[in-house]
Amino acid sequence: MKHATLLSAGTPLLVAAAAVFAVGDLNPPAGSVTATGKRLTELEPRIAISATNTPGDGISLFRITQPGSYYLTGNVTGEPAKHGITVLATGVTIDLNGFDLAGVAGSFSGITTSGVQRNLTVRNGTVRGWGQTGVNLSNSASGLLVQGIRAQGNGLDGIAVVHQAVIADCVSTLNGRDGITGFEDVVFKDCVASLNTTRGFSVTNHGHFSDCVSEENGTDGFGIGNGSRIVDCIANTNTGDGIEGGTDNYLSANTLDGNGAATGDGAGILLTSIDNRVEGNNCTDNDRGVDVNAGGNFIVRNTCTGNTTNWDIVANNVCGPIVDRTSPASAAILGNSAPSSLGSTEPNANFTY
Repeated sequence: MKHATLLSAGTPLLVAAAAVFAVGDLNPPAGSVTATGKRLTELEPRIAISATNTPGDGISLFRITQPGSYYLTGNVTGEPAKHGITVLATGVTIDLNGFDLAGVAGSFSGITTSGVQRNLTVRNGTVRGWGQTGVNLSNSASGLLVQGIRAQGNGLDGIAVVHQAVIADCVSTLNGRDGITGFEDVVFKDCVASLNTTRGFSVTNHGHFSDCVSEENGTDGFGIGNGSRIVDCIANTNTGDGIEGGTDNYLSANTLDGNGAATGDGAGILLTSIDNRVEGNNCTDNDRGVDVNAGGNFIVRNTCTGNTTNWDIVANNVCGPIVDRTSPASAAILGNSAPSSLGSTEPNANFTY
């Protein structure tokens, strides 16, 4: 009992000593007190899109009038007779931050520009249900990047730009006109366009398409205009042509299947003018495989099968031989070697199989 009493008597002294050490130095250093953390603008230097920061007007929910980086803080619902966000400044980035910018009946475009604006970025979110175009950067804007946008169910185009633009990692579906469209000097990369009323993708001049998919659109999968390049893309079951091109285009390693679907009339590849190079494409189950309506084109190493008409090429084109291998071409193969069943040693031959 005495031992227990001694411990109880000493306990307050131990607690007091611990309290002294826990408090530390009670005398602050001389001089004014300074902040040791970061300011709010350093933690989030971007500007939130809001009625306070980006007030709207009679035709826009929000207006961006100064250069800077802007972001959404939540979903936005449009109003009739208004755009969602109007950009009136050069050097603007809009991050939808994964949120939904949703239009209503009678609304205008989801995101648009006014005046000649340059160096604009729109990224990372959904723009849907607007009465006009989802993302409309076609009003004299240049130096554009549209990335990671899902444009769905807009009354006109899903995404529209004019020139000097990159469109990457976007999905555009069920829009009332083209899925993704540009005028000239536009790069389209890793995008999908499907179930749009007219074309999946279109460009007037100098487009570069790579690793894009266009499926079940109301007219053509890709309208590539003039001086364009389309590589490693897929056009599947579009009502019109898989790829339709004018002049000075390069088409390589594309897969064109089932175009001219249902009651439509379409080719895997349709060329309407001169100076195109068509190389290494595979056309299957279209109304026509390769359809060339003008002379002066270069056509090599393509393959066609299952099309109603595999090849429809007018005179005066440069064309590798077309080798018919529709009959069974080889015996069964088991082991390490087999003879060629190509029926030609011409390196630039086209094949029907």
